[in-house]
Amino acid sequence: MEITVEVPEQYLIDSSPAELGRRIKLYAALLMFQSGEMSAGAAAEFAEVDRLSFAAECQRHGIPVVDYPAEELRAEIGSLRRRAS
Repeated sequence: MEITVEVPEQYLIDSSPAELGRRIKLYAALLMFQSGEMSAGAAAEFAEVDRLSFAAECQRHGIPVVDYPAEELRAEIGSLRRRAS
């Protein structure tokens, strides 16, 4: 499927239309991943980048790749420690 977006030329500073299109797809994927609309794998596929590159972009934009609630993490660590003993 192809979607057309009208972008005023003034926003193509230091960027070709193709490069701007790639960035828009990446930013959309980052936002949809952050909001829980897409998994990391689906977002990476949507942005047409590998998962490692997508994770690096998440880090660059302050988006946690793993959003594990602190209390669940503590419980999991406790469980692992008990098993190791």
